[in-house]
Amino acid sequence: MEWLSVLPPLVAIIVVLWRREVILALFLAIYCSETLLQAATGIHAPFMGFLASIERIIAVFQSPGNARILMFSLLIGAFLAYLRHSGGVSALVEKLVNSGLAGGRRRVGLMTTLTGVVLFIESNLSVLTAGILSRGLFDKFGMSRARLAYIIDSTSAPICILIMFNAWGAYVLGLISTYDIDRPVSVLIGSVPLNFYALTTIAIVFYVVLRDRVHGPLARADKQAATENEALPEFAATKARYMVIPLFVLIGGIFAFMYWTGNGTLTEGDGTQSILYATALATLVAYLMMLISRRFSHHDLVNIGFEGMSELLQLVLIVLLSLALGASLKLLGTGTFIAGLAGEHVPLVLIVPMLFLAGALVSFTTGTSWGTFALMIPIGMPLIETLGLPPSLVLSAVLGGGIFGDHCSPISDTTAVSSIAAGCDLLEHVRTQLPYALVAGGLTFVLYIIASFIMIS
Repeated sequence: MEWLSVLPPLVAIIVVLWRREVILALFLAIYCSETLLQAATGIHAPFMGFLASIERIIAVFQSPGNARILMFSLLIGAFLAYLRHSGGVSALVEKLVNSGLAGGRRRVGLMTTLTGVVLFIESNLSVLTAGILSRGLFDKFGMSRARLAYIIDSTSAPICILIMFNAWGAYVLGLISTYDIDRPVSVLIGSVPLNFYALTTIAIVFYVVLRDRVHGPLARADKQAATENEALPEFAATKARYMVIPLFVLIGGIFAFMYWTGNGTLTEGDGTQSILYATALATLVAYLMMLISRRFSHHDLVNIGFEGMSELLQLVLIVLLSLALGASLKLLGTGTFIAGLAGEHVPLVLIVPMLFLAGALVSFTTGTSWGTFALMIPIGMPLIETLGLPPSLVLSAVLGGGIFGDHCSPISDTTAVSSIAAGCDLLEHVRTQLPYALVAGGLTFVLYIIASFIMIS
C-alpha cells in the first residue's frame, strides 16, 4: 500500500533519534525501501532486500556526477590537510592580528567574525582558526569565552551554506541533481538569498559584534568572563601565501570551470565537474608549493594527504548512503505520496515553513545538518513538481532547517568543536547560544510564511 512508502524515512528518523547514528539510520532506511520494492514485485524474502540494498549502493557509482561528488569529498580532505600543515592558516591568522583589527572589543569581535567568514571552505577549520586566534584577545578585553564560542559557531555552518564553494555545496548539489528539476545549479544559487535562517543568524552576530551587546544567559556569562584557558596546539606559522594562493585557485577555478563547462554561461555549468576540477587543481598547487619549500618530501605530503582523506571517510560514507537512499525513495514514490498528503491536509502556504520546522527538529535532535539534508531533500524535492512550489524556496527551507541543528544542537560536532576552540564548557555554550538560535528560528518561520504568500500563487 502507498502509505508504506513513508516507512523508510520514518525508520531513519526513529533510528537517528534513538541511536544518534546517521550511517546506521541511512542504511536501515535503504534496506526498508528496497525490501518494499522487492515485495512490490512479488518477492517477500527479507534477505533479498539486503542484497538489493547493496546493489542500490553500488548503483550510485554508475552516475558520473555521483562519482565526482564522492571523489571530491575525499580530495577536499587532502586539500584542507595541506593548508593546515603548510602553516599557511597560522600565518594568515598572524597577518590579521598584526593588521590592527584587534584594537578594541568591537574590532576583536569583527576580526573573529570575518575570520570565520573568510574560512568558509570548512566549518571546523573556521571555528578552530577563529577560536584559537581570538581566545586571548577576548580575555584581554573582558569578553567571555561563551561569547567567543557563539560568534565562531554562528559564522561556520551558516556561512558554509551561504558561500557554497566547499563540500557543502557539492553535497547538496549531488543530492538535488538526482531529481527532475531544471538547472540544479541555478536552484542551488537561488536558495542563498532565501535561506532566512542562515542570513538571520549572521545578521544577529553582526548586531552582537558591532553594538557590543549581549542578552540573556550570554550577558550573565560575560559578567563572569573566564580568563584562564588552555591553548590548543597549532601548526607553526610560515607564509600566508600557502593558504591564500591555493584558496584563490579553488575559488577562481570553480568560476572558471563553471564558465567553461557551461559554454560561456556561468549558471549553465556542470557543478560537480567544476568543483572536482577546481579542488584537484587547488590541491595540486598546495602540494607543489609545499614540495618546493623543501620542508616536506613527497613521502611526507602523500601521508599528509591520506591522513586528511581519512578524516572525511565517515562523511564520504554518509554521502554515498544518502545518494543511494534518494534513488531508492524516488522509485518507491515516497515524496509523491507525502506531497499528496501535504497538498490535501496542509495549506499550500504552510508547506515550506513546515519543511523548515521539520528539518530544524530533526537536525537538533540528531546534531547533523548533512544527515538532515539526506532525510529531508528526498521529501522536499518531489513537492516542487507535484505542488508547483518554487524550487529554490523549498531547498532553502530544507537547508535552513538542517543548519539550525548543526548550529546549536548539543550533539553537533560543530557545536562541540566551537566550545573546544573557544575554551568554553559545552553545556554553557549550548545554554548561552540557544536563545539566539531560537530567535533566529522563530523569525525564519515567519519569513517563510510571508515568502510563501508572495511566491506561491
